[in-house]
Amino acid sequence: MEYLTIPQTNLNVSRVALGTWAIGGWMWGGSDEKESIKTIHTALDRGVNLVDTAPVYGFGHSEEIVGKALAQYGKRDQVLISSKVGLEWNEQGRVWRNATPERITKEIDDSLRRLGVDRIDIYFVHWPDPLVPFEKTAETMNKLLIQGKIGAIGVSNFSPEQMDAFRTESPLHLCQPPYNIFEQEIDDEIKPYCQANNIALMTYGALCRGLLSGTMHSRREFHGDDLRKYDPKFQQPRFDDYLAAVDKLKELAAEKSKDLLPLAVRWVLDQGVEIALWGGRKPAQMDPLDEIFGWRLDQDDRQRVQQILTETIKDPVGPEFMAPPTRRKT
Repeated sequence: MEYLTIPQTNLNVSRVALGTWAIGGWMWGGSDEKESIKTIHTALDRGVNLVDTAPVYGFGHSEEIVGKALAQYGKRDQVLISSKVGLEWNEQGRVWRNATPERITKEIDDSLRRLGVDRIDIYFVHWPDPLVPFEKTAETMNKLLIQGKIGAIGVSNFSPEQMDAFRTESPLHLCQPPYNIFEQEIDDEIKPYCQANNIALMTYGALCRGLLSGTMHSRREFHGDDLRKYDPKFQQPRFDDYLAAVDKLKELAAEKSKDLLPLAVRWVLDQGVEIALWGGRKPAQMDPLDEIFGWRLDQDDRQRVQQILTETIKDPVGPEFMAPPTRRKT
């Protein structure tokens, strides 16, 4: 495992963090609690020391599972938690953005209770809320930092302009956008902005909803509320193009004596990203962790990755489909 200290903080974190969206079950076709707890313990045993969750992941279920897993594991001083704020939902499972001071103040206490802790080490605003001035959201987050309820402040899915406004009223330690071999949009503006302003990148979706796991095939079916039923990457004929790219990426990985999954995560880390989020809900999914470290992709390898994408994907698409709506103005 590789570790680093997040700029402007004293938080020493593993460069791979465990994402727990799937563990919450919502939009992933359900989840088994015992298996999920074992998965968290397995990741911690293998050197991961940062677990990322959010209230909206299973509408509190993911945070509750993370809280149970950490209580059973012990060693609380050796494990860091990141969670998020700024989404609201109703009983029908409809989700919308809400980063008002009132919502943030309520959510932090709810999250602390579900997690069974008195401080969340890293707290992200989950999505920008255009109905609340970003300065106002930042001011509320900074109050939580001063109160000691959180240890560091982050934003997720924010643009550079939105981060500029946020930073007028609060320090900003981390940014969490989507990033993987198939979704490289942050290279244009967000990554250079973060690097110029000493903001750590903690990117999500390293395996692109499983496309880069090396186990996906064209006959795979998605059931229930699985978000991949609606993800345009998993719809034909685009799905076959992405799978063709996967096959060629597997060939590149084999030349390195690696499987595709370690190559996909290594690619993220070698692109100037401090922390890559890797989701999982089964202990065996943590087996490839050791294969990510102790090697690097050189410039020629990274150019080959880009060449593969150019040759195979005729109609690329980003992760925009995941963005939740804004709430109605009142």
